[in-house]
Amino acid sequence: MAVMVLATLTAGAAQAELLIRITEGADSAIPIAVVPFAESGAIPPGDKVSGIVQSDLAMSGEFRPLPAEKMLSLPSKRADVYFRDWRLLGQRYVLVGELTRSADRVSARYELFDVNTEERLLGETAAASVSNVRSLAHHISDKVYEAITGVPGAFSTKLAYITLDQYQGKPRYRLQVSDVDGKRARIRLESQEPILSPAWSPDGKKLAYVSFETGKPAIFVHELASGQRTRVADFPGLNSAPAWSSDGRSLLMTLSKDGNAEIYRMNLANKQLTKITNHWAIDTEASWDHTGDGLFFTSDRSGGPQIYYKENERAAPRRITFGSRYNARPRPDNTGQYVYYVHQRDRAFHIARTNLKSGEETILTRTESDESPSVSPNGRMLIYATKQGANSVLTVISADGGAAYSLPASVGDVREPAWGPLVR
Repeated sequence: MAVMVLATLTAGAAQAELLIRITEGADSAIPIAVVPFAESGAIPPGDKVSGIVQSDLAMSGEFRPLPAEKMLSLPSKRADVYFRDWRLLGQRYVLVGELTRSADRVSARYELFDVNTEERLLGETAAASVSNVRSLAHHISDKVYEAITGVPGAFSTKLAYITLDQYQGKPRYRLQVSDVDGKRARIRLESQEPILSPAWSPDGKKLAYVSFETGKPAIFVHELASGQRTRVADFPGLNSAPAWSSDGRSLLMTLSKDGNAEIYRMNLANKQLTKITNHWAIDTEASWDHTGDGLFFTSDRSGGPQIYYKENERAAPRRITFGSRYNARPRPDNTGQYVYYVHQRDRAFHIARTNLKSGEETILTRTESDESPSVSPNGRMLIYATKQGANSVLTVISADGGAAYSLPASVGDVREPAWGPLVR
């Protein structure tokens, strides 16, 4: 048994960075021109801020950026924007800006315009350290996305996931955290034993997960800044499927300490347990709804895995899914409109969603071995694990299934994604 905690980037982590591949666009995507930003001073080499913004908007599936080589001019401020040219190019919006280096800081002045009305929708200045230019770019992407859609962007959030490869003839599991585009990956935990089910705390500072490092499943809470780990559940039998409450004070989990798999809530301050389900069937994979009072979970009490909902901890469960004999791993969105899950049909496993008001079910994915869905905190995107050839990769789709991009690992498999929270 070998377990290593890593709080900083290692040489091995650089090779574990995910690779982004946009595989399908949306026909209804909004045309937008992200003009290469002008630069003043010694701007760090590497990915350009405007290029990162362009990639962010493209991978949301809601925007179709104009390639720079098709632009008729490269303005950096309003006085140089000729709206007629952008209308001729079929653009709805245009983003211009300039980067300025001062000592160890990079400032970005940027403006977003509606091409048809010639109105300025956004005009701001933001700054970051020279070593953190990618965060500056993601911040701009969030602002642009929100100015156009009215919904907060999720490009500054993080992903957690598990990679698996072989090292010296033995399996190597790594818990990693990266930007949503797979860049700046950091290894947080490395083990020869399986690591499962990472879950973010609502403040984005901790991860809960299942580790088999003791020879059996146990639930740990891991503080990302310090690397400190606390084993919070190591009862006899199953300890699995941790999910944080909205206030970060408790975890939902599945325990079989009394002989049957049931859902419990643990108060993290005093480790007190509250039993939420009590049935002869297997109840597992619980997740709080958008209110923080109700919860979805998987149960086979109807003869096979299905999604159930409890309006609160004491309410009677109500079955949600009926479209096939297998529906599992529920993940609700942040609005209370949809719940997403793994759905089996014709021997294939897809990601599906159910409209909680109408009961309508929609299959979102076309791949056939899909698992572990996780919804972006703004409810507009969904990440899941699937097979691509012999390897497991992550795929991100728009919430309606209309666009997709994949995030394969450069080495080995990548699985068990968890989308981090919006942190202001």
